[in-house]
Amino acid sequence: MNTNNTIKEKLLSHSIKPSLQRMAVMKYLSEHRTHPTVDVIFNDLSPLIPTLSKTTVYNTLKLLSDQGAILSLNIDEKNVRYDGETTTHAHFRCKKCNKIFDVMEETMNTTTQDYIQESKDFQITECHVYYKGYCKDCEKKLN
Repeated sequence: MNTNNTIKEKLLSHSIKPSLQRMAVMKYLSEHRTHPTVDVIFNDLSPLIPTLSKTTVYNTLKLLSDQGAILSLNIDEKNVRYDGETTTHAHFRCKKCNKIFDVMEETMNTTTQDYIQESKDFQITECHVYYKGYCKDCEKKLN
C-alpha cells in the first residue's frame, strides 16, 4: 500500500508539486492496476473529493504523464488509459471485454529492442508495445 509520504516523494521526484488532487490521482493509479480512463478515475474519486472536477483529473493526468510519473496508453481506440506502473512492460487488450493486462518485460522477446538500443542510428526515449486478442476467459466463451 502506498502511504501519502510515498506518493508525495514520487511526485517530487518527477518535479511535480504535490496537491490534494494530484496525490489522490497518483494514489488511485498506484492502487488500481486496471488502466482506467479519465471518467473512471473521476467517478471513483469525486465522492471522496467533492470539489474535484473532470478537468482537474484530465489536467493532472496530463501533467503526471508529461513528467514521466505515469504512462498514458493509446491501446484503446476510444479512450486514453492510464497506468501507474512505469517500469518497462507491454500491454494486452482483450477485444471482447476490453480489459487491459500488463505483460511484464521478462516474458517479452526483447530482440528488436536490443537491436535498436545497440544501433547508433536511434536514441530511444519512449517505447509502447501493445498486443490485442482475447483473454483466456473471453476465449472460453467464444468456443
